[in-house]
Amino acid sequence: MGKATKYVSKKSDENGFIDWSEDENQIWHDLVVRQLTCIKGKACEEYLTGLKLLNLPTDHVPQLKNINRVLKETTGWECVEVPALINFDRFFYLLSNKQFPVATFLRSRDEFDYLQEPDFFHEVFGHCAMLTNPAFAKFTHAYGRLGYEASKEDRVYLARLYWFTVEFGLMKTTDQLTIYGGGVLSSPGETEYVYTGRKARYKPFEPVDVMRTPYRIDIMQPVYFVIKSINQLYELAQQDIMSMVQEAKVLGLHKPLFPPKKKEHLGEYV
Repeated sequence: MGKATKYVSKKSDENGFIDWSEDENQIWHDLVVRQLTCIKGKACEEYLTGLKLLNLPTDHVPQLKNINRVLKETTGWECVEVPALINFDRFFYLLSNKQFPVATFLRSRDEFDYLQEPDFFHEVFGHCAMLTNPAFAKFTHAYGRLGYEASKEDRVYLARLYWFTVEFGLMKTTDQLTIYGGGVLSSPGETEYVYTGRKARYKPFEPVDVMRTPYRIDIMQPVYFVIKSINQLYELAQQDIMSMVQEAKVLGLHKPLFPPKKKEHLGEYV
């Protein structure tokens, strides 16, 4: 899924408690306070509702058992601890069982502004609020079940669907453009770019088009796909997504809207 990480996930004790340091608690505080300000007036209502339900602390890193209590009560999901990087088999297996993988490490102060790999802040602040929403949770579960049974080649196309929805999805209801993708909601730079990036493109969400669109993980996204409501994802979960994968394979990929990455393997990422 990606290159080796320098971070090591923390392990919980027999009571499910993770011992976060004072430095990590302060980093969490600074990240949350900054991002709450950044997403004000920009995050979708479904996310804000979920964030209120989670009631995340700002003065210390939350414990997963407290987050799981809310997720189980709302949609039957839970977070599970994983190392920083897991393979596709493990990733899809967890989603297919309504388990969301969370790397239990927090970025260092040196990488406060940008971290290429998903850390605890990204997973919890960026994603968990949306998992309290039944429509979004249903889509994510269906996605995991399909991915677990899919071939390696088909998973690459499914990865693009995940990238442009769960990670970088936007929503436009009436005249307001809002954010539901965790990759944007947890990134001040990406949040700002969505609204001010002069080169950013916005396209109506169409699954086959999405799966034909290349992406890079280390740049601001040159294109975003916009749904009309969260129910659009719920409806997609009821459709034959794998037939859409086959259609995308036949049609082929769109021309990338970004230059090639030099001297590094690009790969696909979820």
